[in-house]
Amino acid sequence: MRGLVWPLLAELGLAMAIGVAGTALAARHSDAAGAAFAIASQVTAMLFLLFRIIGAGVSVVVTQKLGATQLDAAQRVARAVVGASSWLGGVTALAGWLAAGPLLTLLNTPPEVMPLALPLLKTLALATLFDAWNAAMASVMRAHLRTRDTLLVLLAMHVCHMALAIPLMFGWGPIAPLGLPGYALALMLSRMLGLGLHLTLWRYQLGIRLAPADWWRLPRPELSAVLHIGLPGAAENIAWRLAFMVSVAAAAQLGATALATQAYVLQVMTGVMMFSIASGLTVEIIVGYLIGAGHLRAAHQIVRRTLLRGVLVALLIAALAALAGRALLGWFSNDPQIIVGGSLLLWLTVLLEPGRTFNLVVINALRAAGDARFPVMAGALSMLLVLAGGSWLLGVVLGWGLPGVWLAYAADEWIRGLIMWRRWQALAWVPHARRARKQLVPLVVVEG
Repeated sequence: MRGLVWPLLAELGLAMAIGVAGTALAARHSDAAGAAFAIASQVTAMLFLLFRIIGAGVSVVVTQKLGATQLDAAQRVARAVVGASSWLGGVTALAGWLAAGPLLTLLNTPPEVMPLALPLLKTLALATLFDAWNAAMASVMRAHLRTRDTLLVLLAMHVCHMALAIPLMFGWGPIAPLGLPGYALALMLSRMLGLGLHLTLWRYQLGIRLAPADWWRLPRPELSAVLHIGLPGAAENIAWRLAFMVSVAAAAQLGATALATQAYVLQVMTGVMMFSIASGLTVEIIVGYLIGAGHLRAAHQIVRRTLLRGVLVALLIAALAALAGRALLGWFSNDPQIIVGGSLLLWLTVLLEPGRTFNLVVINALRAAGDARFPVMAGALSMLLVLAGGSWLLGVVLGWGLPGVWLAYAADEWIRGLIMWRRWQALAWVPHARRARKQLVPLVVVEG
């Protein structure tokens, strides 16, 4: 367990550091540039959720097949997701480029932010094709327990990104300053490097050599298994992201200062929830293996232990971040209004994060056990009414501002988290796990 958690935690830490660095570099221009970076990043994250259709399923299917010692079947699934990623990534890149303006308008982007956010978003959209390939290949690597290899690829990508971003953004010698689009261009070049490294690792570590046709083929048997898990998983993530974007629009309605405050606090929160995210990903991998091997009792026990540890750690880290809130927010802005408002949001995060841990750990466990549809069906109403509706009602209509938005976040996470935990404790996932095991190895008696 620890051998998986810490490389994943390091991956998330690197990703968080790059997000913080990008926000800080943008904020060097102005708070408007920081807000533009934040809102463009949120739209890109929303577009990236389309890849969850593949990513949410490939990890579970590959780990189950490896747990059942079906190596050839696992490799066929890996090849299939490359072709699917090509189609999804290409369509997403094109849609993001063409719809950049309408998407930013839909989110109530302030007039002073729009000229900065639009070229940034268009450039980021083009990089999503490479992100699709890298995300799929990294998921397959993690499913094979090659978490240290994926960490090294991520490290190489981020070092390349930062090494290129600074001269491209601010200019260097004959290179003219490109501003925020320079950051996005550096990101695209670093993703190209990541793709080359993943292809090398697939060949020499996993023994997978991609044929030209693998980049566009969509084999139905392998993809149907992935989509059985991935479609509900993607639907749950997309529903959450859409509801969350309503809260971003609510913050934008409050003005550029509120939008910048939200952006800076969300960067700090990324660090707060890293351990919970790493625990959730690790649980998904281990539970997938255990289900494939038929060890349901062991899967149940490891989820309970991980959840308890995750809640305690999330509470501790959130409290430490709140105590250091003013210093942390001072990295991004010297505006007293932003620092005071952001500090209050970090204290509300202490209430929010334990509830989020329930979701990150238990939903991944349910998905790995084959119980993929329940999380989206059970959580959709809360996302719509509590997260989206509550953010707008408390933040804008009642005039509570960003604290109202954060209270809506916390209420939604706790409601959905407790629903998922009840599902797990009631063993309602067991029939799905038994069915998944029987599909892998027919007529095998499964341990209860």
